[in-house]
Amino acid sequence: MGRMQNILGLCLFMLFLAGCQGTPHLVKRSQMLMGTVVFVTAVGADEMIAQGAVQAGLDEIRRLEELLSTWIPTSELSQVNAAAGREPIQVSPETFEVLTRSLEVAKLTHGGFNIALGPAVNAWNVSGEGQVPSQEDLEALRPQMELSDMQLDENARSVWLRRPGMSIDVGGIGKGYAADLAARVMQRSGAIAGVVALSGDIKTFGRMPDSQRFVFGIQHPRKRQGEILGRIELEDEAVSTAGDYQRYFMQDGVRFHHILDPKTLHPARGCQSVTVIAKEGVMADGLDTGVFVMGPDKGMALIEALPDVEGVIVDQEGAVVVSSGLKSRFSPEP
Repeated sequence: MGRMQNILGLCLFMLFLAGCQGTPHLVKRSQMLMGTVVFVTAVGADEMIAQGAVQAGLDEIRRLEELLSTWIPTSELSQVNAAAGREPIQVSPETFEVLTRSLEVAKLTHGGFNIALGPAVNAWNVSGEGQVPSQEDLEALRPQMELSDMQLDENARSVWLRRPGMSIDVGGIGKGYAADLAARVMQRSGAIAGVVALSGDIKTFGRMPDSQRFVFGIQHPRKRQGEILGRIELEDEAVSTAGDYQRYFMQDGVRFHHILDPKTLHPARGCQSVTVIAKEGVMADGLDTGVFVMGPDKGMALIEALPDVEGVIVDQEGAVVVSSGLKSRFSPEP
């Protein structure tokens, strides 16, 4: 989540590269996709394999962007949104899967994650100049944001937004999903290790040539860009961070950020940042937002209850809580 590629992707890659001195078969490329700079790194038995794996990863992300981006009028999600209130739209297996996983994360987080919140996010205009909408205006939008009005038909592989004016956006889970699929095609192309970084959503597979795990730096939510809270070792895992410092505006000394609580339609107030580590990028990406909304206590309880999921939560007061299974891998910065 968020635009942290200069910190997260680059930090991870440089630490990766430091362990790769002497090998000529590491290839790294970057490209603007899905509204952010994407970094793809591959290690192969030879340079041709590594180059092919990187290209395969970028091509896969571009393919998914054509399906999932609401900024592309011809995308499947744009077609689904355009047909809201009128008819179901048949979609690809990938679009159907990411929507199904979105509902799964929404259920896990008790509604904290909601891909239909776009109208409320637009009302706050956090990505622009920012404004505080009236509660009356927000409540008028609420009927358009009920996930129960998104109907998925598995047999027809179709999506129907039953309420006119409703729209969905998978920006809070789609980058993690794309990282998963890109890593998969890279492995099929012969890469023995690699990193896919889409903004703050990172997927790793394999180990560095010196057999060390990858290392990921968590941005400190209250220090300047580039200063990290701590480091985490990763192996065949994904990591994603949601924070109130990524997109926000200040008014009368109050921070208004883009992570809205679906219950109040106001910015969630319990956390400064949430980092989730999971086997799948789609799960890490969706959970970081949902846990952020749930707050530090309920959010960490969920993380502890889920298999193969770990996390680091910075609460509103700046206290850092690390999940039990991650403590041996988390190195806080002094």
